Amino acid sequence: MSIYAADALAGRTVLVTGGSRGIGEASARALDAAGARVVLSGRDEARLEAVAKELTDPVVLAADLALPGAGAELARRTLDAVGQLDILVNCAGVPRPAGKLGDEERLDALLAVNLRGPFMLAGILARAMAGRGGGSIVTLSSVAGSRGISPSVDYAATKGAIDAMTRTLALRYGPRGVRVNAVAPGYVDTEFSGPAAQLPGFEAAVAGETALGRVGHADDVADVIVFLASDAARYVTGQVIDVDGGFTTTKTLVRMGS
Repeated sequence: MSIYAADALAGRTVLVTGGSRGIGEASARALDAAGARVVLSGRDEARLEAVAKELTDPVVLAADLALPGAGAELARRTLDAVGQLDILVNCAGVPRPAGKLGDEERLDALLAVNLRGPFMLAGILARAMAGRGGGSIVTLSSVAGSRGISPSVDYAATKGAIDAMTRTLALRYGPRGVRVNAVAPGYVDTEFSGPAAQLPGFEAAVAGETALGRVGHADDVADVIVFLASDAARYVTGQVIDVDGGFTTTKTLVRMGS
């Protein structure tokens, strides 16, 4: 359940990609609870429709961002459907199971969904928002983007690129009222957590190395996304905010011997 007032985003329209499950679904629900009209997008139209049934006034636009041109097409379809957009939340992504280095097909798949899709949507919709006087863009990154994650080198590379995109778009569009930020989750318990999460004792081990003593949940990230989308973050842009319960801080201190 969202912690924000029901009118925090009243009168605003938001596009949420990856909205059929996980952090995207939780974000769509939280944004709806905060008063925004939600445009839901993802590959699984049936699941999108199921989520949409529980929202106030949703629009469903199925799209597969792995396909060339899909990001630009989704941006156009969104503007055609709702006329204007105030907020973009880029949650669509390919999960991070370890892959073989040098696997070009895997790399292309990760780049298409984790980088090209968000890049095209953010670039096109930032211009549209700027033309109306402002807006907010939030993209899902990962602590892997700034700190690395072994052995998923290619996944980490896509998230590092998202961090760079976020900072640069913030510089470019800040003077025109568009704020651009990212959230970088640590381990979050969703169906995309990967095969390692199924190993006995995995979650307990992660919790034991996290300052808050527990694993993350999708709502933990969704509430930060609503904050960044709202006027409460009106002087926040160009930031990549860790939402990891202190996992990376704890790991850093352990490595330093503190």
